[in-house]
Amino acid sequence: MGFVYMAIVGFVVGLVARAILPGTQSIGIILTAVLGIAGSFVAGFLGQAIGWYQAGHGAGFIGSVIGAVLLLWAYGKFKGSSGGGGSSAT
Repeated sequence: MGFVYMAIVGFVVGLVARAILPGTQSIGIILTAVLGIAGSFVAGFLGQAIGWYQAGHGAGFIGSVIGAVLLLWAYGKFKGSSGGGGSSAT
């Protein structure tokens, strides 16, 4: 039951992150849930490194959304910089 709850919360966090970040993100429903779950891990890791969270404690909802927004922003930068810059030889 814990994994189902984590997937549902991750999906909601991913939706909120996609709503906060301007622009269009062309990712599907499953990647939205993965984004939210990964955002929670990123927020927990960074929060422990900064000293906001103790070891073994996860990030809260707001921290998870911030982590997901950071991941979505990084994904947009990576995706935007990797394509479209070639020349065509005709």
